[in-house]
This record gives sequence, structure tokens and C-alpha cells, in this order.
Amino acid sequence: MPEFTDAELVAFLDEALSDERSTALEGQLREDAELRQRLITVRGRENAGLHTLGAIWRRGRLSCPSREELGQFLLETLADDQADYIRFHLETAECRYCQANLADLVAASDADRHVVRRRKYFQTSAGYLKK
Repeated sequence: MPEFTDAELVAFLDEALSDERSTALEGQLREDAELRQRLITVRGRENAGLHTLGAIWRRGRLSCPSREELGQFLLETLADDQADYIRFHLETAECRYCQANLADLVAASDADRHVVRRRKYFQTSAGYLKK
């Protein structure tokens, strides 16, 4: 059975754990009473307001890029080191918040393209429409 750290248990509670690890953890929670007790303890510690530097860092998402930086990442206008960090953050750290934010930006840019395309069609066909 895979081992789970307290940080992974906190991420699971915050719904920030990767899909694969969440699935594995849920399966193990069904069978392992000790792991369930650890999860209860971790949740109690988080709810009691016991703050660690790591907890503050995760809760404040201090390592997450801003939405503006993610937009620049999509447009490929960032410096290489910034782009590398964001790629690491999305792919290796698997930050679900930033992955969702990036997916939203991609969907918004796709919707904008459709609006622009539709406007161009109407503008180019305006002379052909009968009054």
C-alpha cells in the first residue's frame, strides 16, 4: 500500500491532490483504520488553527502564478525561466488550482476566437444581404 504524507492528506482535504493520488488515498481509506485516524487528526489540526509555514504557504497559494502570468504563459510572452517555472508548477507539482485557471483561460480564448470569426463573417457578408 502506498504511504501518504500529512501534506498529501491536507491536499486531499483541500481537493488539491492529483486525481491519481486522490483515487489511491480514497481506496486505502476504505481499508485502513489507521489512515482514517491520521486524516481525522490532520483535519482537526487544520481546523484548530494550528498554523505552520507550509500550511500558510499552501493556503495562500504563494507559489502559484497570477492569472495574468498564466495568460502570458499561454501567449508565450514570458521569459524562459518564468515559463519553465509555470510549466513545472502545472505539470510536476500538478497544482489543480492553476490547472483549472489555465483551462478557464484557454476556454475563454477559444470563445473569443469564435466571436471574432462570427463578426468577420457578418461584416464580409453585409453587402450581400437584402434589405
